[in-house]
Amino acid sequence: MTNNKIEILDKIEENLIKIREKNALTHCITNSVTINDCANAVLAIGGSPFMAEDAEELEEVVAIADVLVINIGKLSKNQIKAMEISCKKADETNTPIILDPVGVGVTELRNKITMNLIDNHNITAIRGNISEVKSIAKLSGVLDESNTAKGVDVNVDDIITKQNLKTNGELISTLASKLNTVILASGPIDILTDGKTTIAIDNGDDMMPLITGSGCMLSSVVGSCIGGSNPLEGSLIAILAMNIAGEKARAKVDEKDEGTGSFRTYLIDYLYKTNSESLINESNIMIL
Repeated sequence: MTNNKIEILDKIEENLIKIREKNALTHCITNSVTINDCANAVLAIGGSPFMAEDAEELEEVVAIADVLVINIGKLSKNQIKAMEISCKKADETNTPIILDPVGVGVTELRNKITMNLIDNHNITAIRGNISEVKSIAKLSGVLDESNTAKGVDVNVDDIITKQNLKTNGELISTLASKLNTVILASGPIDILTDGKTTIAIDNGDDMMPLITGSGCMLSSVVGSCIGGSNPLEGSLIAILAMNIAGEKARAKVDEKDEGTGSFRTYLIDYLYKTNSESLINESNIMIL
């Protein structure tokens, strides 16, 4: 264990207390498929969800929000307009913006929207799967080629493994430095970096991708945690909380011989029961 790792773990208890005391007002412009799960996940971690999309009220909402989460999962013209209005106001109020670039690299529309948000607004953190992150790297000129994701799911050739962990860590760190943002790339092993410190997180369960919305929930939780602490440490608590909750939910499902519907419920249950002792003692992290 390096001194950096010790310092990171030592801050978890303090930051989790801050997150729950702050009860960050988390304004989520997310997709209608997962909006209810996102709201429940925010509540479970200790945030306060606000799901506004009407152009007439967005500036007022962002003005009082602690953080803005943008999820491009299910786009509409009205939602695209809402994202632009909200991000512009967030820039004016210095409100952190978390971007979940769902399906970037799959269509030109998603590429255009993602890069418009990145190029023209102060994005605090990006949370996506590794295929989405690599697509942004390609669009940003950091990577020559990238694989096309399977819809909103990661391309099998991109999956983060112990064998390609270092290479992916270097790529994502370079991208984070160029974009001046925190990046959390999700997968069997997650990579979190601000371009200076890069952390691999080897927690979670393979049932998590089998429910709709686990990634969307994570992005919303990242928002609440950043709104209550800071970008790198808040993102770390978010991914540890979600992944360890996933491990506990899987154990409960196996114990009762249940399936993915029950897993979804248990995931939110254990997210609510998150505590610093569990995050510290059950985390499996490594500084790259």
